[in-house]
Amino acid sequence: MDISLWEFAALAAAALLVGFSKTAVSGANTVSLAVFAAVLPARESTGVLLPILIAGDVLAVLTYRRHAHWPTLWRLFPAVAAGVVVGTVFLMWADDAGVRTSIGAILLLMAAVTLWRRRAAPADEGDAGESPGRGSRLKAPSYGVLGGFTTMVANAGGPVLSMYLLSAGFRKLSFLGTSAWFFLIVNTSKVPFSVGLGLIDAHSLLLDAALVLFVVPGAYIGKVAVHRINQRLFEQLVIGATVLGGLQLLLR
Repeated sequence: MDISLWEFAALAAAALLVGFSKTAVSGANTVSLAVFAAVLPARESTGVLLPILIAGDVLAVLTYRRHAHWPTLWRLFPAVAAGVVVGTVFLMWADDAGVRTSIGAILLLMAAVTLWRRRAAPADEGDAGESPGRGSRLKAPSYGVLGGFTTMVANAGGPVLSMYLLSAGFRKLSFLGTSAWFFLIVNTSKVPFSVGLGLIDAHSLLLDAALVLFVVPGAYIGKVAVHRINQRLFEQLVIGATVLGGLQLLLR
């Protein structure tokens, strides 16, 4: 890929942000998504970004692997698989502008709904991630399909899962542990689909080999920073990153 030094610097900064988001503020990598799509062609950018995300997922799992809530993951996976298949079919004919607009609108709507629900019924101070209520179980299929669809078409599944986990009352560490395992499994499963669509090839992997080096320091910064962020600020940052990502997708 023919990119300038400044464009590579922008991609490197976005890769560093991926590492940070995976170990600190899940959903912040929607900013990285926007940077990659601004520097590279929109469709090709998803193929370049996917291995970067997987590298971040591996680091996040190594950091928070003991904090995952597996019953929640098992409830989500079947619906996510259906969403990935729908997203793959959609990518065969979808217009880039239409995809960006629809996903951006969905993210903003979810952020608004989550804020409304939390204002109406504040989350319990305990670690609700250890025993999500019946409401979160009923929401799992809809969030799962939407998350699978958005992660396939734009690598934008992070905010969807973030809104689901926040609405279910997950605390910081269980939130990050569950997210880490979720995206390592989901993003890895997307690789064959992306290869089949021509989004990942030898050229994209060569660029990934250079960019993945920047994911590691980003993940380390996130690991150090997350312990200095209290639960309320953590939730505000996650929702703020979701809103920012949605706006970027709508206005890009």
